[in-house]
Amino acid sequence: MIKYCLLFIIACCTLGCLAQKKGITVAGTSAVGEGWANNSVNVTVFRKNSLVTNNNTQYIAFYDKDKFVVVGKRTLPSGKWQLQRTAFTGNADDAHNVISIMTDGDGYLHIAWDHHNNKLHYAKSVSPGSLEFSSQTGMTGMHEDKVSYPEFYRLQNGDLLFFYRDGGSGNGNLLINKYSINDKQWKSVQQNLIDGEGQRNAYWQACTDEQGGIHISWVWRESPDVASNHDLCYAVSKDGGMTWQKSGGEKYTLPITASTAEVVSHIPQHSELINQTSMVADKSGNPYIATYWRELNDSVPQYHVVYKINGEWKANALSFRKVPFSLSGAGTKRIPIARPQIVAWQAGKQFSAALLFRDAERGSKISLAYCENLSANNWTVKDIYEENVGAWEPTYDTELWKKQHRLHLFVQKAEQVDGEGKANLKPEMVSVLECVVK
Repeated sequence: MIKYCLLFIIACCTLGCLAQKKGITVAGTSAVGEGWANNSVNVTVFRKNSLVTNNNTQYIAFYDKDKFVVVGKRTLPSGKWQLQRTAFTGNADDAHNVISIMTDGDGYLHIAWDHHNNKLHYAKSVSPGSLEFSSQTGMTGMHEDKVSYPEFYRLQNGDLLFFYRDGGSGNGNLLINKYSINDKQWKSVQQNLIDGEGQRNAYWQACTDEQGGIHISWVWRESPDVASNHDLCYAVSKDGGMTWQKSGGEKYTLPITASTAEVVSHIPQHSELINQTSMVADKSGNPYIATYWRELNDSVPQYHVVYKINGEWKANALSFRKVPFSLSGAGTKRIPIARPQIVAWQAGKQFSAALLFRDAERGSKISLAYCENLSANNWTVKDIYEENVGAWEPTYDTELWKKQHRLHLFVQKAEQVDGEGKANLKPEMVSVLECVVK
């Protein structure tokens, strides 16, 4: 207890100093409870979501020390967390097996957990606002035996989309289901949106915008070796996922393949291009993608922001990193930097963005790169959380960001041993870091 009190005092002092910085205000932290920390399963970037707000109730989910799924809720802005250990367990030894949550328009909490090429694990709360769940169930009954990377996205009308991979690394396909709040049922929208043709698979990131658009971008991987990642591609849907088009309006013939995909940034294999990062859209529906790769003739992978404004795709390299590394090999890697999260916004004719990350060069703290004007590509980099967070990667409350422009991050220190290894750590506190972006 003394340890946590001291850490809280130190964090508050740090946050107070950072509150004066232009572009970002850190309001505080909220401790939730202790969670599994022997790998990065609670803190991978592809949890959609780890944290979500419906009206003024915020929900959270994580694995505890015994690998049980724990869910919690609080009333914003400063309510006490109410936690519920569910009957659900997962193979938390595998960092792929993340928990994803989302609320629908009626206030039901949906949860999916424990997936790495195995049977679908999904449940819905028994009533709106409840932390009690019905029994584990399926969605459509189709293609539910080899599920990986479950992600929920909420549409403007309160319906949900569920993205997942069917199949393995190097030969999997992207599927989408849709939940109707009127029918209280799931149906298949796309059984093979992006087809690897048995030779490759797409590792995607997606987002929804305020106009109801669904944006997706992805890299291709040719084999289980991470180094085979290449090219950054894009598609958008404006009708709930039924039809898809390129950024210029040209309709795709589905499924999308390597020969038909719109490549928004040509990146060759062996460029240390990472998979499964993040993207966001501003209020006008302009897409922004955050990732990292190594430029030709450069030895150091750098964060990049790839975005489209005024009809043109651009790629900004942040170029502040100094230390090289390699992504070669299979499995979950112990990488010195986190895959980034991005938020972006528009003020008049100016487009701004903030990139959240963790880098061993900076002591593995939580850091933020802020650019007030993307056209100028001048980035200010600062640490917003002074504690070492190990192998943490950023996830945030997407719905709170959309509605209130408040940035709440899921924070926990965890370690990741290379190649699906497991550390031997005591449970670490799960917290929410609360920021306001101006």
